[in-house]
Amino acid sequence: MKKTTLCAGILTAVLCIAGCGNSVPTNTVNSLDDLKGKNIGTQLGTTGYIMAGDVENANVEGYNKGADAIQALKQAKVDAVMIDIETAKEFVKKNPDLRILDEPFANEEYSICYKKEDTELGAKLDEALTALKEDGTLNNIVSHWIGEDADHASYVADSSISRSGKIIMATNAEFPPYESMEGGEIVGIDVDMMRAVCDKLGVELEIENMEFDSIITAVTSGKADVGVAGMSVTEDRLKNVSFTQGYATSTQAVVVRAS
Repeated sequence: MKKTTLCAGILTAVLCIAGCGNSVPTNTVNSLDDLKGKNIGTQLGTTGYIMAGDVENANVEGYNKGADAIQALKQAKVDAVMIDIETAKEFVKKNPDLRILDEPFANEEYSICYKKEDTELGAKLDEALTALKEDGTLNNIVSHWIGEDADHASYVADSSISRSGKIIMATNAEFPPYESMEGGEIVGIDVDMMRAVCDKLGVELEIENMEFDSIITAVTSGKADVGVAGMSVTEDRLKNVSFTQGYATSTQAVVVRAS
């Protein structure tokens, strides 16, 4: 009888130790000021990765995918994740144990990047974007992916257009609602916007999925014609590529554990 009691006590102690080791620390980031000195997760090469480096005494952890950064947050490997607001909303929708800070970190504008030497392509892209803004196509595309009535209905390319040549688009399908994988296909605002651009230019669209921090290299090397992945203009990026006018505005948000 004593032996049984002793064994039960040892088992209880072991389970208690194991359980204590698996507990997730309470969230300590409730404002932007709380980011100082914290571990911040971001996707490698993104604007969030660059901006997080400006936080005083913060340790920035880069991940290949935004989803990996979110998982690290859930496991308390980082204290917060810095990412685009619309993408943040998608992650929080699927993870009720997370929340977004009310205060945005910074505003930004997304543009298409292209090879510096390819000024002719850049001019054509800008012309097409201007037309898509003026005729309402761009706003219509965005409305299918952002907002209460978003139905994720993809833009359908005009099959009656005679096409000559193609544009290869480098992207990273880990950034909903701008680009993500659904049913084995890359979908989202950026994909639809580029389909509409290609309709205006009379060319085919080919999409190459890759790591985000490989996109600019793909463009400068000629592997891709454009980089479209919720990419904003920065001084470092301008050293390597040129950018079109902006086609979308967004903010960098901070995601933390809900409690």
